[in-house]
Amino acid sequence: MPGLMGRFSTVVKAKISALLGKAEDPAETLDYAYERQLEDLQNVKRGIADVVTAKKRLQMQDDQLHQQADKLDGQAREAMAAGRDDLARTALERKQLIVGETGSLDQQVTELEAEQQRLTDAERRLQAKVEAFRSRKETIKAQYSAAEARVRISEAATGIGDDMADVGLAMQRAQDKTEAMQARASAVEQLQDAGTLEDLTAIGPPQDDIDRQLEQIGAQKAVDQEFTKIKAEIQAPGASRAG
Repeated sequence: MPGLMGRFSTVVKAKISALLGKAEDPAETLDYAYERQLEDLQNVKRGIADVVTAKKRLQMQDDQLHQQADKLDGQAREAMAAGRDDLARTALERKQLIVGETGSLDQQVTELEAEQQRLTDAERRLQAKVEAFRSRKETIKAQYSAAEARVRISEAATGIGDDMADVGLAMQRAQDKTEAMQARASAVEQLQDAGTLEDLTAIGPPQDDIDRQLEQIGAQKAVDQEFTKIKAEIQAPGASRAG
């Protein structure tokens, strides 16, 4: 009984496969595979556009911070010349904080530029594969149409039934599906090699209170050094006239 059921199941599966094979249009299968590759290519292009947009936004922020730092530097010099050392020190402290932010932005811009280059290289490789697949697809479709016409003519001329024609169609369908799947697999591998799943939103590791205190000490030291330097520059002309 189990052997009979197994044979029955095999026969049913074979009949279903035959029906699906007759209903399937190889040209439609190839066109669908090509459309999916175009979708993958568009996804890569959108990824490049997103990276470029993020990079431009960071560059604009960096330019603004540099302008603020230059302004604070000038204000510190003016305050020191006016004898307001307290205001000068405050301006230099604010400038030092901005300098730290610009360094972080510069690092992020560099990382986005590298990601943009990786995606651009992946797009170029994928574009070439899509074009090659398109050419091969059209060739196969033309060959299939010609073969199909020959089969119909041969059947009409010789009286051969559908059974013999189905053999040639099944072989052609198997070849078309295999080539379409190979092309799709290549397209997916290209996207994986491109590294498009990298997370571009992470800014950096979180800081705890100890890290912030250490950065404040370093920043205060830099402020003291710059304050001493500017103080010496401003006092230097007066010291020379006094001599």
